[in-house]
Amino acid sequence: MTDARPTLPDGRVLGAHLPLANGLVAAVDRIADVGGGALQIFTDNPTSWRRRSEPPAEQAAFRARLAERDVGPVAVHAPYLVNLAGPEEELYRRSVELLVSELVVAPGFAARFVNIHVGSHRGAGRETGIRRLAEGIGLAFGRVPGGPDAPLVVLENSAGGGFAVGTTVEDLADIVDACAEIGVDTDRIGFCLDTAHLWGYGYAIGDGEGVDDLLARVDSLLGRGRIAMVHLNDSRADRGSRHDRHAHLGAGRIGIGGLHRFLTHPVLAGVPHYLETPGMDEGYDALNVRNALLIAAGLAPEPVPAEALRSRGSASLTAPG
Repeated sequence: MTDARPTLPDGRVLGAHLPLANGLVAAVDRIADVGGGALQIFTDNPTSWRRRSEPPAEQAAFRARLAERDVGPVAVHAPYLVNLAGPEEELYRRSVELLVSELVVAPGFAARFVNIHVGSHRGAGRETGIRRLAEGIGLAFGRVPGGPDAPLVVLENSAGGGFAVGTTVEDLADIVDACAEIGVDTDRIGFCLDTAHLWGYGYAIGDGEGVDDLLARVDSLLGRGRIAMVHLNDSRADRGSRHDRHAHLGAGRIGIGGLHRFLTHPVLAGVPHYLETPGMDEGYDALNVRNALLIAAGLAPEPVPAEALRSRGSASLTAPG
């Protein structure tokens, strides 16, 4: 069975991070059935250092179903514990090990991207944090072969709390420079723009003009080919609060105008957009996919039910069986 692949303007595809409580194959069917075309998952428990010793039993069937339903690209989100920018040596060592593990297992999930948070310098300073991050990526790359089929390490911007690195476009550009300076292959590195994190940091992306200003800066400092993914989320937080509080599309504080511009901006042409909105395991994945497509088309989104506004969801705490 092959489905028509739902796309946004300029060939970009809409996906979501889905829970795996019902299995890997069911997640592929779910994203296709609700009108999406790409998928983000966890390969294992995102709050644990321990990794599974064997791949999940469904893995081969998962890859087959991805092809059958024309779902992709797949992104795997690294565990939340990873912090390659911090000064603590044991945490740093374990973070490198986790990144290596995700890079090794990602091809088994047909994953094109391994998405990680940039991390926190924990008081050591921005420049030190960026250097540590670059060195950690280099250590991981030294243990995992590259090549055309190797997954891309995709670094995600931060909302800015807790000595975060990677909050600004300038930070992201400096990370590329730091990697290049020590010989890390920057062709293996991309970036993910998370709209809720941009808003939480303080970027004025609530309307088209603010998004244009931001993406002009991205284009100038990074180049449009460096953006591999977008995490498309509304936000419950105030702009500039440094808080990361995802909301259903159209029910948060970013604004429909800003979300529309992200979904249609030429700098992001061809870039997959993944929803990380609440209640993915409660049926609100379908609502948010529909609303993303409506917003992209310049139409008003469907109202979000009152009970949905209380949902925080548990997609972030699921892993394949």
